[in-house]
Amino acid sequence: METAELLRLYDGLRVADVRDGLDWAGLHAKGTVSPEVTPLWQGARMTGIARTIRFRPTEKAVPPLTPEEYTEWAGQWYRDIYPDKITPHIQQGDIVVVQSAGLPVGEIGSNNSLGWHAAGATGVLTSGGVRDTDECIMQQVPIFCAYRAQSMVQGRVEFDALDVSVDIGGVLIRPGDIVVADGDGVLAVPVEHAETVAKYARQELEGDKRGRRAIYEKLGRPMDDSVR
Repeated sequence: METAELLRLYDGLRVADVRDGLDWAGLHAKGTVSPEVTPLWQGARMTGIARTIRFRPTEKAVPPLTPEEYTEWAGQWYRDIYPDKITPHIQQGDIVVVQSAGLPVGEIGSNNSLGWHAAGATGVLTSGGVRDTDECIMQQVPIFCAYRAQSMVQGRVEFDALDVSVDIGGVLIRPGDIVVADGDGVLAVPVEHAETVAKYARQELEGDKRGRRAIYEKLGRPMDDSVR
């Protein structure tokens, strides 16, 4: 199934609906990312196709450097040790899914998250940390992460692999799987189950809307987007 068609199946579905759809498909123990992974800002939500990248702790020592030398060395780290390999591969509707090196480092920041969004990504999911968080929140690119961080990657983290299966909050996410995230957390749908899960997720959403519309009418409350 084409990416655009897959994304249409999930258009407007909430995490709660998709969780129900996974249950209907017999996948009760699959998909739900650890609740330690949360939205960076209230109201963030995203749906997309997983485009994965994995980082690892580096064993490369920081050499003795003057501050002036460090400027060149740090730039070289970005070019050679921590290059941006994922941007050229991002397609419209992707979510960048990052398996962190597991260190208190901001592998995601205001620059790379915005660049990925400009390349077509609907958001970013990481098992690690984010820095420049004030700017990230201002930019409103959806980011779901495990923690906030301060440190740069130089001397700490290096690139490992692109388009590989990754572990995000105890869930194996493969390139091409569906990722859905909102205020209820994050989950991943194995792409081979995507149609079945979406069908029953939609059933649950429409049933919920019907029930709540009736209550809205009883209360005389104006209809909002959550019940239309």
